[in-house]
Amino acid sequence: QVQLVESGGGLVQAGGSLRLSCAASGRTFSRYTMAWFRQAPGKERAFVAAFSWSGGNIYYIDSVKGRFTISRDNAKNTVYLQMNSLKPGDTAVYYCAASTRYRLPDYSERYNYDYWGQGTQVTVSS
Repeated sequence: QVQLVESGGGLVQAGGSLRLSCAASGRTFSRYTMAWFRQAPGKERAFVAAFSWSGGNIYYIDSVKGRFTISRDNAKNTVYLQMNSLKPGDTAVYYCAASTRYRLPDYSERYNYDYWGQGTQVTVSS
């Protein structure tokens, strides 16, 4: 069983920055594929970024490329999402997700992830 706890959300003005953190339990964190998803009001949960453990590959949705950076610290069992140049359209609840499988068929598909955090609210004002 893997437990995930997100932190770092809040209210920020457009153009500002936030860094989200997700602390994971378990002794084999370095073998987890970690990802961030977000869910805006009235919308489905959507992929944001992922960091695979199989090859250290990183994936982003197009709308956050160049603004968001996913990273991980295996010594601290933590994955981060640095969000810069935030826009009102980034407003959502952000969820951390983990998969223990070596390779995923589709890193952006939420059903490929086995564990989820409780979410942290990010609100970007215009």
